[in-house]
Amino acid sequence: MVCALGAAVCFGTATVLQAVAARAAGTGEGGDAALLLRAVRQWRYLAGLALDGLGFLLQIAALRSIPIYAVGAALASSLAVTAVVAARLLRVRLSGSEWAAVAVVCAGLAMLGLASGAEGSRGGSTTLKYVMLATAVAVLLLGLVAGRLPERGRALMLGLGAGFGFGVVEVAVRLIDGLSPSVLLTNPATYALVLGGGAAFLLLTTALQRGSVTTATAGLVIGETIGPALVGVVWLGDRTREGLAWLAVLGFLVAVAGALALARFGEAPAAEG
Repeated sequence: MVCALGAAVCFGTATVLQAVAARAAGTGEGGDAALLLRAVRQWRYLAGLALDGLGFLLQIAALRSIPIYAVGAALASSLAVTAVVAARLLRVRLSGSEWAAVAVVCAGLAMLGLASGAEGSRGGSTTLKYVMLATAVAVLLLGLVAGRLPERGRALMLGLGAGFGFGVVEVAVRLIDGLSPSVLLTNPATYALVLGGGAAFLLLTTALQRGSVTTATAGLVIGETIGPALVGVVWLGDRTREGLAWLAVLGFLVAVAGALALARFGEAPAAEG
């Protein structure tokens, strides 16, 4: 759980650091590519990328140690980290309800931490590995269709697609049996991880550029938590501590609800007032 929370801190802080760098780069001329080139010259943007990389490594470690449902809820809590760090560095003014949502996320994670058992001992079947690969392909196809929808529907569907893609990554990590080249190259889960992660990043970037950030982020949180949690429980044997299943379910729902309340912090936040 420490690794999962560490990943959330890394991802949430990285978002704000990259936001600060993007602001300092200004609008200028040359479009998004020129803005990105100006941003990557700043130490805050590079620090954000480094934190993203560290967060991904911590996420992998967490997924190999604790149930997927706990990792998913913890990663959703990165929005709470973004909100708190943004309040400090970007002078974003949080309302009382948003501070309450941060507290709700923390309470949900505390309940999950108390109730979570060890990761399931059940190995993933070959069928499940191919299902994850097919899901990754479906995420790409969903992006093609969703990109043509009206703005509100487009943002939600692209966000959901991104969430499903990141969910594929969460499950695929558990389905990789070894790290030797021969094992990796013959495992469908390896290709599901790469394709799902790439598709998720592409869809989320498109959603944030072409639609409502809040709507896209809400879809992202839903897509990357509920589906993978169900796969972990039903097919991989993830369980809770004896007699604490109710607390795990409550903690999961509370943490995700708090994250949804903070959905506007899913992308680089803008300062207020």
